[in-house]
Amino acid sequence: MYLYPSHDILAEPGRGQSGWFCMQDYHVFASADLVHWRDGGVLLSQYTVPWADTAAYSMWAPDCIEREGKYYFYFPTKRKSADGSSKFAIGVAVSQTPAGPFKVQPEPIAGVDGIDPNVFIDNDGQAYLYWAQGNIMGAKLRADMLGLDSEVKVLQNLPTKGLKEGPFMFKKGKKYYLTFPHVENKTERLEYAVSDNPLGPFKWMGVIMEASAHCWTNHQSIVKFKGQWYLFYHSNDYSPNFDKARSARIDSLFFNADGTIRQVKPTFRGVGLSSVNDTIQVDRYSKISSRGVEVNLLDDKDPFKGWSISLSSPGAWVRYDHVDFGAKQLKAVCMRVKSDHPVQLLLKAISKSGRAETLGRIQLDKSEDYVLITTELLRHVTGERDLILSEINASSGKMDIDWMLFQ
Repeated sequence: MYLYPSHDILAEPGRGQSGWFCMQDYHVFASADLVHWRDGGVLLSQYTVPWADTAAYSMWAPDCIEREGKYYFYFPTKRKSADGSSKFAIGVAVSQTPAGPFKVQPEPIAGVDGIDPNVFIDNDGQAYLYWAQGNIMGAKLRADMLGLDSEVKVLQNLPTKGLKEGPFMFKKGKKYYLTFPHVENKTERLEYAVSDNPLGPFKWMGVIMEASAHCWTNHQSIVKFKGQWYLFYHSNDYSPNFDKARSARIDSLFFNADGTIRQVKPTFRGVGLSSVNDTIQVDRYSKISSRGVEVNLLDDKDPFKGWSISLSSPGAWVRYDHVDFGAKQLKAVCMRVKSDHPVQLLLKAISKSGRAETLGRIQLDKSEDYVLITTELLRHVTGERDLILSEINASSGKMDIDWMLFQ
């Protein structure tokens, strides 16, 4: 799986507009399991695009697609005109491999003034370009993938109120699914419409993901990988006080029997199978109890130092799904924790059939700072399990868990 995100950086004097989106290049990331990702480095920069306005810092949402052994990378950025004005255009870069190097075409695509390009190739081989330009626009692409091969159409029957951008098209069965962010009120939510034709008209179907309370933009792509559909999207987890610096997220996506999309609830856990040999970050939870649980930054000044999760009432619990225990016998679990009161935790493993087995009862003493606690396991489990960690004390207080590691 290759991921081509936009790359948010912080504006500085002489570099971008303060308090606004600032993007000067793109990176490409690769993963075989959606858990471990490799950064392939800078794929394309505004300084290597011959027609780009290098004062714009506007390398916004891109897309990449393969055709006949070549990879075509579509990107928007501002182009400086002869009169000094600057407006968006969409360029193309071509490579023999998904990780590059990519060679930029000398001019942007003629007849396209907009942002957020997306390319879709239908079963008959016809390619289509979609982009945002006040509305969601669409047109056929030539066989060489470098220019338009039809008139530009405004895609019909989409919501008329509020901003629409970031189109992403995919096909399932005989239906064409057009997904897009839409600001109906003040914040973008992810929506979709379907059609029997790649250029519509479309029928609006509903919401894929509700708007975030913390990040007013959300862009998406939906792909099938190793038999499972996934929603790629973003939030501002690493910059909680500034939503112009965003980070990528992934969650599983499912369809109903009638082809409609089940609404996706964002999780901190994301996707993929965690190895029992890796550190388990339980603050990246799958589910939590309705009360007595909160996620906190380890360092309020630096989100990249990670998070911890707090349990603060009897019965509070956190669940972390999809851990591969393999076949090797494990003897103990080590946890980095702190607590303002003596507390006992119960650690359970849940099998795919729903059977729960107690792995350990973990006794914590009061501590002012984080300490390492090692507890022997009560039983041996194998295969894929979900973990549930719960507080079973009768008294209330607060305890924090940074991570756990099986030994």
